[in-house]
Amino acid sequence: MTKADLVKRVADDTGYIRKDVALMIDAFLQAVKDTLAEGHHIEIRGFGTFKLKTRKARMGRNPKTNVKVPVEARTVPTFKFSREIKDLVKDIELSE
Repeated sequence: MTKADLVKRVADDTGYIRKDVALMIDAFLQAVKDTLAEGHHIEIRGFGTFKLKTRKARMGRNPKTNVKVPVEARTVPTFKFSREIKDLVKDIELSE
């Protein structure tokens, strides 16, 4: 599903026009980005949690040359789905 598909689905479900729904979804996504950029996490009960995690410094490897290279510690965004979502999709079989 793309963002355009999501906008269409929400517009169809709510009766709002697509342009307004697109603005709301863009505002939501921007709020998530801004909050993470400020170093905070976002918990949406029944859906999941956006958090920041710090990855430790380590020795990596250049796959082309096999030369070891240092990888610095860094902060990365993560998302953890709620138990409710995990239970909802646990028995779904994906076609490959």
